[in-house]
Amino acid sequence: MQPRHPARRMLLLSAVAAASALAQTTPSHLAALLTQMDAASAKFTSAQADVRQLIFTKVVQDTSTETGDIYFLRKGSSTEMGMKMSAPDAPPGSPPAQIVEFKDGTLREFNPGINHIDTYSTAGHQAMAETFLTLGFGGSGRDLDKSWTIDDQGTEQLSDGSKTVAVEKLDLTPKDADLRKNIAHIAIWVDPTRAVSLKQVFYFPKGDTRTTFYTNIRLNQKIDQSAFAIKCKNNKCS
Repeated sequence: MQPRHPARRMLLLSAVAAASALAQTTPSHLAALLTQMDAASAKFTSAQADVRQLIFTKVVQDTSTETGDIYFLRKGSSTEMGMKMSAPDAPPGSPPAQIVEFKDGTLREFNPGINHIDTYSTAGHQAMAETFLTLGFGGSGRDLDKSWTIDDQGTEQLSDGSKTVAVEKLDLTPKDADLRKNIAHIAIWVDPTRAVSLKQVFYFPKGDTRTTFYTNIRLNQKIDQSAFAIKCKNNKCS
């Protein structure tokens, strides 16, 4: 007896076959992607980019937007970072609303408006701090695989300013149980040929998110760190 719905049966068989093929090819594709990131990471010395952040707070259903500039600079086996952010809707040329600096295992956040610095030491957590710093800028595929459970969600196209770039969307779940208490998972859209990410979304356990877009990425160029320097009024901060 012939099946009553041969077209439906063929459709289901095709879907099963496609799913099976995906299951077989995805691990090898991810392995190749991580190897590609390893090669790009070995050549990475610095990156600078325009940055835009959307910060969603679930409890008040509010999204705030910040824009600015960021740099990453490899120093030996460690990475330095500097970021200056503008207040929402600030006119061009306005002083930064916040400057963030990470050097020598210390994170400093400077608020020029109140001339105040908050300082945080990453002593004992240097490796974890480096993991976040290099999550999309200069990090190797080997290190990514060591710290995160990776779900490869396929190739997409994103804008890097004046050009469109093919990126791979990777969803990352922390392997560290304590870290999972603070970060549910992170999605990154990475260009493996440069070891840089064009987009990141941090998903926090209570439903808050932080989405960051990086554009006009300048790779392995000289960084003017003075533009990101923390300058306290009268050389003194509270």
